[in-house]
Amino acid sequence: MTQELVMDRAANDLSQQTAEIMRRYNDVFQRHDPAALAELVGEDCVIENTVPAPDGARHAGKEACVALWSAIATQPGTRFDVEETFVAGERATIRWRYFMADGNSLRGVNLMRVADGRIVEAMGYVKG
Repeated sequence: MTQELVMDRAANDLSQQTAEIMRRYNDVFQRHDPAALAELVGEDCVIENTVPAPDGARHAGKEACVALWSAIATQPGTRFDVEETFVAGERATIRWRYFMADGNSLRGVNLMRVADGRIVEAMGYVKG
């Protein structure tokens, strides 16, 4: 017996586009190079950051979001290990581990949303 998987072509195309945007977004942090952020982030982007606990800070607008992510990406002595990126349509979940300059680390998740080929929402959560 064979098993078929039927996927809507439009949803698949959207997922592929979102996956490519997430790949490029993750590369910013892997390479410590925020140059690509300007073309990845939407004008109406909103970030709910992981700090300060417990609710994090809200950053609204392209300029604020690019500035925050640029500062994180260029933090000396740090690194992100991307553990998994899961994409479904316009949404993506990124599981990551962040290594701080002092050698400590923490694990977290970003819940992302893309609209019109740009990141428009990012909600960050950490363990512990």
